[in-house]
Amino acid sequence: MQQNPTNIPFYRDVRVLKVLFQILFVLGVFLLAGILYANMLKGLESRGLNLKLDFWSNEAGFDVSDSIIEYDASDSYLKAFYVGVLNTVRVSLAGILCATVLGLFFGIARLSTNWLVRNIAATYIEIFRNVPLLLQIVFWFAIFGALPAARDSVELFNAIYINNRSIHFPSLQLSVGFSSWVGYLYAAAVLSIISIFVLALIFHRKQVERMEEGDDIGYFAHVPRAAKWSVVPVFFIVAIIGWFLVPESPFVLVRPELQRFNVVGGIRFSASFISLLIGLSVYTGAFIAEVVRSGIQAVSKGQREAARSVGLSTGQTLRLIVLPQAVPIIIPPLTSQYLNLAKNSSLAAAVGYDDLFQVGKRIMTKAGKEIPVFAMIMINYLTMSLITSAAMNWYNSWVNRINR
Repeated sequence: MQQNPTNIPFYRDVRVLKVLFQILFVLGVFLLAGILYANMLKGLESRGLNLKLDFWSNEAGFDVSDSIIEYDASDSYLKAFYVGVLNTVRVSLAGILCATVLGLFFGIARLSTNWLVRNIAATYIEIFRNVPLLLQIVFWFAIFGALPAARDSVELFNAIYINNRSIHFPSLQLSVGFSSWVGYLYAAAVLSIISIFVLALIFHRKQVERMEEGDDIGYFAHVPRAAKWSVVPVFFIVAIIGWFLVPESPFVLVRPELQRFNVVGGIRFSASFISLLIGLSVYTGAFIAEVVRSGIQAVSKGQREAARSVGLSTGQTLRLIVLPQAVPIIIPPLTSQYLNLAKNSSLAAAVGYDDLFQVGKRIMTKAGKEIPVFAMIMINYLTMSLITSAAMNWYNSWVNRINR
């Protein structure tokens, strides 16, 4: 007689055994990790080392170049590390933006019907994609080294100064009139919100007059997109009016000035930052160009032929038909290129740019805390990569939802 499955003992039930073996495996992994961790602590203690994090509050005792916040050598290790994180984020975001623009431009140019444009794009891609990134970064840094010294800086438009150490641009700084202008910004925001509600009410009433009995509509459901975007000019018009009504300008333009031995004022970008940014941008941009090219070519030729048959120009076909279909194909490999760029920024040590990794090495040298600092560096790189992946995955899902 066949045994009822409900009468099978739990230790012979396949479903129970599957779950049990998974639990035992997880417990074994945690047990092994605990044993290894305990052995590591024992070995570190025998060598006079530990994993305590109290050293982060100690004085750093070294300077960090290209700091975008106020920092002094008397500040703590933690603040120095924070400056390194900001430097890495700054060069990564700027590199992603520049590489995307370069990749989009040369990827489209690679498919141009013009022989010269097509081959210039192909030359750029083949050269910068096949030369090691480290060599490119050092090359651009060497180019800067050939420029004049700071006291002989090259002046452009009486506003930009270029020398072998940095590039200086004019900068905007807040003035005493900014606090008065903030009131107009609040007023602009309030008027923008009121305008969208007024438009929603107007269009809702018009729709109510046309709808049949029993229909249910929302206030914002039938507001045209153009009307929704009308809040943007309302905000800017009020803000601009407030700009002219305040007694003093909210911002002051600060121009760099060449003094005896150096350039002061304005916003400064060091040679190491510019070299790293150019190297990361042109190198990653070459790969993004191929991603863009392959994504465009993945769109069926029939789409282009149909667009031409209804009278669309080449530019309109690319903007309205081809690119919207190519973007979902481009985004996944584009995410990998963004992640590679952020991680490749650790090559900043080759040109003396104080990024996350470089500042971390200095802390390790002075504090003698290799393992905690390395763990912090890895956690920060992992966090930046996960945030980038999450943002691109969200954008990818949003694009796919819109294109359905």
